[in-house]
Amino acid sequence: MASSVSDPVLDPATRRPLIGLPTYYGRGQFGVWDRDAAFLPSVYVTAATRAGGRVVLLPPEDPWSLAEVAELDGIILTGGDDVDPALYEAQRDPRTQVANTRRDSFETTLYRHARTAKVPVFAICRGAQIVNTVHGGTLHQHLPDLDGYDAHEAPKKDEFAEVAVRTALGTAVSGLIGDGTTVRCHHHQAIDRPGEGLIVSARSDDGCIEALETPDGSMLAVQWHPEETLDDLRLFTGLVEAAARRASTAPPNTTPATTPTTPQTKAEAQR
Repeated sequence: MASSVSDPVLDPATRRPLIGLPTYYGRGQFGVWDRDAAFLPSVYVTAATRAGGRVVLLPPEDPWSLAEVAELDGIILTGGDDVDPALYEAQRDPRTQVANTRRDSFETTLYRHARTAKVPVFAICRGAQIVNTVHGGTLHQHLPDLDGYDAHEAPKKDEFAEVAVRTALGTAVSGLIGDGTTVRCHHHQAIDRPGEGLIVSARSDDGCIEALETPDGSMLAVQWHPEETLDDLRLFTGLVEAAARRASTAPPNTTPATTPTTPQTKAEAQR
């Protein structure tokens, strides 16, 4: 018999937004096994879940189609290895890690489709660099080689440097975290020239770009690691709230137009 009460499984008001988090492949040991595995530090999942989202992990297999990406309510581009310098038409510096082209290709496609499908994106560290290269920007490959920049990674492995950042007035990032804060950083590379259509929304005291966003605030990117401070979920909450708004307004079973809204770099066009 039909019920007059909304099914909580189907009711949009009770459905947590679905947030996609890319993973990466590596070698892992667990129990008696030593196998290739898809990895992502659990703090990313914890942060997104505590902020009110439900998480799906995205291994870097065949690229998702535009229609498939449109099924997500939000995306968090996660941290990791250095971005391939070919994405911004540069020669590889000796200190730049060997490119993980499989992951680079997966995440650039994911981001392009997200922009077309109007899926909100929050990009972290490597994710911010992926976003910048897709918009045609460039990276500093090794900050310690450049005069005037302080340390943005701790001298010990698996530790973070604490860096003070100041936000730009009127930006979406400032609306979430205020005028400034101290953040946890671990990056030897950084944004050099911001890509087309991106706004610099935070810098560290030495002038290093620490946050970027789109004018409409639908994409926020930070160079630091907010998932490492689970007592402050404001940036994750901002993404989940944007994802929930999209989920409540997006028409069901609709495939968005296939025209990309972000121009390809020459390196991507040649793939």
